[in-house]
Amino acid sequence: MTVQPRHVYSLRLRSKTLLLGERTLLMGVLNVTTDSFTDGGNYLHPEAALAQARRIITEGADLLDVGAESTRPFADPVPLDLELQRVIPVIEQIRSFSDIPISIDTYKAEVARQAIAAGADIINDVSALRFDQQMVKVAAANGVPVILMHMHGTPRDMQKAPHYDSLFSEIIAFLEQRVQFAMANGVDRHQILVDPGIGFGKTVTHNLLLMRDLERFHVLDRPILVGASRKRFIGTILQRDVDGREVGSGVVHSLAIAAGVHVLRVHDVAFHKQVAVLGDCLRAGAWHEP
Repeated sequence: MTVQPRHVYSLRLRSKTLLLGERTLLMGVLNVTTDSFTDGGNYLHPEAALAQARRIITEGADLLDVGAESTRPFADPVPLDLELQRVIPVIEQIRSFSDIPISIDTYKAEVARQAIAAGADIINDVSALRFDQQMVKVAAANGVPVILMHMHGTPRDMQKAPHYDSLFSEIIAFLEQRVQFAMANGVDRHQILVDPGIGFGKTVTHNLLLMRDLERFHVLDRPILVGASRKRFIGTILQRDVDGREVGSGVVHSLAIAAGVHVLRVHDVAFHKQVAVLGDCLRAGAWHEP
C-alpha cells in the first residue's frame, strides 16, 4: 500500500494553536443523547457525561466532540431548548478541569453560539452550514474552526436509496462549494476542515469506495476528518453488532491513516490510540523510543 503525503495545517483556537498533520489526532465522542446508535442514554446524566469526558481525556484524546442530538439514520430532531439543556452544562463543567479542544456537534446556530460562550472551540456541523442560515454567521463572528461534512439528504431520509452518478466528483464538489460559501460569509479558509461523511447517505459500497480512496480528498487542500467508528457498514460486512465493531473500525482507520487523514472521530479512544500510534510509525517507517 502506498502511503499518501499529509500536509500540516494549523487551527487557531481560543487559547492555543492546534497543529494537524504531524501525527494522527483522535477526536473522542461524547454523546449526551437518548438515541445515539452506539451509546444512546449512557451519558445523558451530567455526572455520567463528565465521568466519560474524564475517561476520554485520560485515554489520550486530542479533541472532545460533544453532541446532544443523534444524527443516526432516521433519527428525529431534538428541540432547541432540550439540546441546550443537555449540552451547555456539560461543556461548562469540562472546562472547569480541562483545556482539551472541544467541538460542539450541532447544526443549530444558537446551540453553537452558547456552546462557544461556555467554552467550546470548534463547530462540527453535519449539515455543512446548510440547515440553519445563522450558523455561518456564528462561525464567522467567533472566528472558530468549522468542520464541514457531506451528507446526502437529512438524517431522517439520508439512507433511503442514496444514489450518486459520480461518487467522488459529487462529494468533492459539494465540499468545495460549502468551503466557498463559508469563506464568502466571513469564515477564514484556514479554519475549515472537511469530512466526507462516512455513513451519511451512503450505501455499504459507497463507504468502502470512499475509505479505499480517501486520498482523493486532499485535492480540497483542507484538513480531513473521518468519522467511521462503529458505523453500520462495518457491522454489515462483519455481521457484528455495535459493541463488536472495534476491530473493524481499527482496520478502517488504518486505511485512513495511510491515506493521510488528519483526525479520526472515535468512540473507544484507548483502542484507537494504539491504532494511531502504530499507524503513524508505519507511515514514517520509523520509531523513536520514548
